[in-house]
Amino acid sequence: MLRRLYDWVTYWAKTPYGTWALFVLAFSESSFFPVPPDVLLIALSVAVPKKSLRYALVCSVGSILGGCFGYLIGWQFMGVLGDSIIRFYGLHEKYEYIQALYAQYDAWAVGIAGLTPIPYKVFTITAGAFRINFIVFLVASAISRSARFFLVGGLIYMFGPKVQPFIDKYFNALAIAFVILLVLGFVVIKFVF
Repeated sequence: MLRRLYDWVTYWAKTPYGTWALFVLAFSESSFFPVPPDVLLIALSVAVPKKSLRYALVCSVGSILGGCFGYLIGWQFMGVLGDSIIRFYGLHEKYEYIQALYAQYDAWAVGIAGLTPIPYKVFTITAGAFRINFIVFLVASAISRSARFFLVGGLIYMFGPKVQPFIDKYFNALAIAFVILLVLGFVVIKFVF
């Protein structure tokens, strides 16, 4: 099933509606859909490397707005809709663990989830359910989601289609390395300034 979804998503890269499909995919993935938008972002960017930063922007905006929708689901509709989405992905047992992460790390939990392959939709919905500060959520989402998609778009913009196999193979490692660098940057800022 996931392979068919993947093929369906990459099909959109060959149509004139690819940019709109990217926005819709990024929006829906942040709140309920299983396929990450990176697949279509890479396909579109490889097809037209000069537009890869534009595609990264479209993907970022769609994902951030979708994250806000996920927050709304958790905030207003957790019992009706949010629980169903979390159960569908088999992540209900992680719900309390994520609540503990929010209690301890707040924006860091959102930021790391937004940048890494962790299912972001679970964090957007639970952020609303646990009523974390919306501005904190929005800023952490904007930074992390934009960093993730601009990393992909920027690599393709600079190196062209030949970087696609590298991104596909090492995406998780690149995302983790970026998180480590981000955390180290904040530590340096805290202790130096």
